[in-house]
Amino acid sequence: MKPKARGFGGLSALVYSTEGGRMCPQCRQPVAQCVCKARAEAAARVAGDGVVRVARESKGRGGKVVTLVRGVPLGGAELEALAKQLKTACGSGGTVKDGVVEIQGDHVARLVDWLAARGFKVKRAGG
Repeated sequence: MKPKARGFGGLSALVYSTEGGRMCPQCRQPVAQCVCKARAEAAARVAGDGVVRVARESKGRGGKVVTLVRGVPLGGAELEALAKQLKTACGSGGTVKDGVVEIQGDHVARLVDWLAARGFKVKRAGG
């Protein structure tokens, strides 16, 4: 008979170590040395079809409109840098979530032109 594990159903909930600081829950390595994040970014870059899609969305945002930029073949710090340039070009705020750049406001036409001028293959998505 197996001894019963205590805590979260036998799962380790290690999130911090005095030796390494914050720990990744999947690979149990310090966040700075995490291999999960790098593997996920590489898979996201390969999975795309090379077309950047720009769409306007307001669902689940209390009526506020955001412009979404999906399918950019960049990862990590490069995507963050591109998001900063897009926010500056629009004069608006925004963020990067799960490989998708979100820009506050309706800037679809401006972003399509801006990205096309910089060599990306761009399509306007959704309506």
